[in-house]
Amino acid sequence: MVFSVVNTDMETDKKMQTQVELTDSDLSEQIKAVTKDSHVRAENTELMLAYQRGNVSLTQYKLLLCSLYEIYQALEEALDNNSNHPSVAPIYFPLELARLESVERDLEHFYGQDWREKIVVPAATKIYAHRLRQIGKDNPEYLVAHAYTRYLGDLSGGQVLGRITQKSLGLKGGEGLSFFSFPGVSSPNLFKQLYRSRMNSIELEEEERKGMLEEAVRAFELNIQVFDDLQKMVSVTETESELMHTTTRNRCTRHSSTHSELAEGEKLTARSLQIQTSLVNASPLFRMVLGICVALATVGMGIYAF
Repeated sequence: MVFSVVNTDMETDKKMQTQVELTDSDLSEQIKAVTKDSHVRAENTELMLAYQRGNVSLTQYKLLLCSLYEIYQALEEALDNNSNHPSVAPIYFPLELARLESVERDLEHFYGQDWREKIVVPAATKIYAHRLRQIGKDNPEYLVAHAYTRYLGDLSGGQVLGRITQKSLGLKGGEGLSFFSFPGVSSPNLFKQLYRSRMNSIELEEEERKGMLEEAVRAFELNIQVFDDLQKMVSVTETESELMHTTTRNRCTRHSSTHSELAEGEKLTARSLQIQTSLVNASPLFRMVLGICVALATVGMGIYAF
């Protein structure tokens, strides 16, 4: 399989030149500036609009969890392997931010203990995970852009999205909602300030900073592709489910119709038997005439046989 990135270097360079000067602000502010357009596009994907409308289906949420598992498995593996890297160490907060175990608990809730054998991951998610593993080996400093995009995004909207999901799906007691919970973070706002401060303390050469800003744009674009791919899978899954429901309903209708036809046939047979019985139980004169007719018919059949 060939893995491709979303933006070309030329397009990314142009966007950065028009939106931000590399030496004019802190790293966190620079990332916010260069990803502004992508951020808006991500919020307007069909999947995110469903969340904003408070209209989330169980199919959507389960498939989203499948992708989040793949993404965080790759991201946190790369962060763990590079925890001592000078660019990664300042923003390495596994106790406060790690999401993988939370996603695993949610997947087990919805799919059962054998959830690993049941989950489905779209192609765009695999591309994203591949990119995370690639930079974990070749450019660990770029992990900062992905960690910032994912963790602070989840921390910022986590509480709101969690409530929307709970209400839409009617989930009780927080079951299936572990992903949105950050028990190690007592104050999200204060923690985000700390995180940005740590990011801004990272020392980068100009080329490294430029590369990190490019990676931040790429991170948002990869997330947009994931959202779009998930929504396509949701549409296919829900269509297949509706077809199965329609087929089952039609079978039930045909079965009911056949049953009605059989019942009607039984009624006709019963009436016929009633008529025959009534005739047999008729007057002595009728029974005598009937007996003569039967005798004559028997004689006639005997003659025809010879």
